[in-house]
Amino acid sequence: MSWNDLADAVLTNSRVELRRIRVTDRAAFEDVVYDEEIWRYFVTRIETPADLDTFLETAIRDTLTGTRIVFAIVDRDSGRIMGSSAYGNLAPADRRLEIGWSWVATAARRTGVNRAAKLALLDHAFDVLECERVEFKTDVLNTAARTGLAALGAHEEGVLRSFNYMPGGRRRDVVYYSILRDEWPALRKERFAALTEGTGA
Repeated sequence: MSWNDLADAVLTNSRVELRRIRVTDRAAFEDVVYDEEIWRYFVTRIETPADLDTFLETAIRDTLTGTRIVFAIVDRDSGRIMGSSAYGNLAPADRRLEIGWSWVATAARRTGVNRAAKLALLDHAFDVLECERVEFKTDVLNTAARTGLAALGAHEEGVLRSFNYMPGGRRRDVVYYSILRDEWPALRKERFAALTEGTGA
């Protein structure tokens, strides 16, 4: 599996499976996306069926063109789609990418699904793609996301001021985080022990 094959990648561990979004996933996403709390800090939001259609079309197009690789997050216990995440800002020559555009359904919060998805994405990035750097960014106001990234062991690098517009016209400041290749083995052992011990993941 190489950077050129990412559109076909299926990432799994004991808790989740991540695979590319399909047109046939529409009904499964419709069951979980219409919660305004999910989209509070997103640049784009899914509030209507038309928004969902745009999300799916964009995710599929971006994945097929290699702009981003957008995954559905499937809970392996239930077989249900519980959210989405993506690889973006792909820079194979520099062995660098961003993990982002991530959200999970209300029912999946504080269940370990999001953490397991991050583990699958990080494992693939470092072990298969041989990344030297994985980065994340979030709204400076999104304290839940910032707390979550710190809990993963991601290093806070700084704030890019007035980065982009949000719905309603607010100019968003974003804060960047990263994990480097030589940091990952210790972080994986320390921060993901509950997901990896005794599972072979």
